[in-house]
Amino acid sequence: MARSFDLVVRGGTVVTPMRSEVTDVAIDGERIAAIGVDLRGSREIDARGRLVFPGVIDAHTHMALPVAGTRSSDDFGSGTIAAACGGVTTIIDFTVGSSETSIPDDLEARLETARPSVIDYAFHGEVIGWRPGREWEFRDAIGLGLSSFKFFTAYEASGRRTPPDQMETAFGALAEWGAVALVHCEEESLISSVVERLTPEEIGHMGTLADARPDLCERSAIVQVARIARATGCATHIVHVSSLLGLEAVREGRTAGARLTAETCPQYLTLTREAYDRPDGHLFSASPSLRTDDDRRALWDGLRHRGLDFVATDHCPFTRAQKTWRGDFRELPYGLPGVETLLPLVYSEGVGTGRLAVNDIPRLLSEGPARTFGLYPKKGAIEVGSDADLVIFDPQSRWRIEADRLHMNVDFSPYEGIEVAGRVSATLARGTVLYSEGRITTESGRGVFLPRML
Repeated sequence: MARSFDLVVRGGTVVTPMRSEVTDVAIDGERIAAIGVDLRGSREIDARGRLVFPGVIDAHTHMALPVAGTRSSDDFGSGTIAAACGGVTTIIDFTVGSSETSIPDDLEARLETARPSVIDYAFHGEVIGWRPGREWEFRDAIGLGLSSFKFFTAYEASGRRTPPDQMETAFGALAEWGAVALVHCEEESLISSVVERLTPEEIGHMGTLADARPDLCERSAIVQVARIARATGCATHIVHVSSLLGLEAVREGRTAGARLTAETCPQYLTLTREAYDRPDGHLFSASPSLRTDDDRRALWDGLRHRGLDFVATDHCPFTRAQKTWRGDFRELPYGLPGVETLLPLVYSEGVGTGRLAVNDIPRLLSEGPARTFGLYPKKGAIEVGSDADLVIFDPQSRWRIEADRLHMNVDFSPYEGIEVAGRVSATLARGTVLYSEGRITTESGRGVFLPRML
């Protein structure tokens, strides 16, 4: 008699970075137990005519983040429910750093904040106010399950910027332990030199944001960080690459011997700086700023030809009230919502337009972030023994993005009105159906912290 599994996802086209194949996926408990044909389960999900992807990993989110006198509007409850509705089964968020606390202390506080999560989560350690002599913070945080640490080359006024000499010392320590450095790359001095020369009229125009944080400031910072990465041998990840100049700097750094990986975000793939000219252009405030159509095309090319390693959202949502325009683009909280629309947008704007192949989806949204941050093959793979994180996706569905039909705690979407090809039918995380055909079927707090040991 054929073995019966707990659950079988039957007859879908299983899509991995290497192949697409109509087959069954069997699950026992929380893990994938078998992949093959004519498998039998105590419960079965009919996936015929659908694509089956590995669960999406959004490796850059900001839930319940204190920023600019407010807090991002999704907490770990609402934000991860929205994530599950969009096929995301794992997020990597950030500790909230300060010069008065240590990274291990920051992790302890953040773990408490994350308890309502319905999907699994990991953290990058945010490096704020760090100085040489405190290398023990990295060592102790690594022992607690962090293996990646975020630095800033900008935001000096808020104390987030790490000077190059201190960054080099920190990277040297991280290289010793095999950890990854993440860097927000915008050159502070270039931004300051532009802003200092702005007239009151220019400050009162939202479109000035794109001029105040130009693509050159991204390139300059990446060049400097790549030099430090090369000198120390530290594996270094560049977050939210937004421009052709930034992408070229990543390529040049790799060619010179730096161990660089890089991501981009849906906003830089689908939107341009013209959004700032809209009557509600202030709602699109983000850092880096939105760029041009040429930049957008270059980023898609970078995804297809492996100049970029994956797509993440930098999900940092705010409501219209939180983004009330006060006549100064500098006084807005920066960030856009996106965790729920990541997979549909990249599929529709990528595969649907021929910019990407369908096998690029698991490479860019699952395996890429999992490999970069030490989660593979537990996460990011459809393999026997991997966590049973799966997305059943209907490529024939057509729908329009409307904020009031999404689950993120926002009252606007930067992608409002975009026609999307493809929709998530069901999301499974560690063998449990979290979302199915428009219904949320999970409870708060079922997500677990994923310690990443080196």
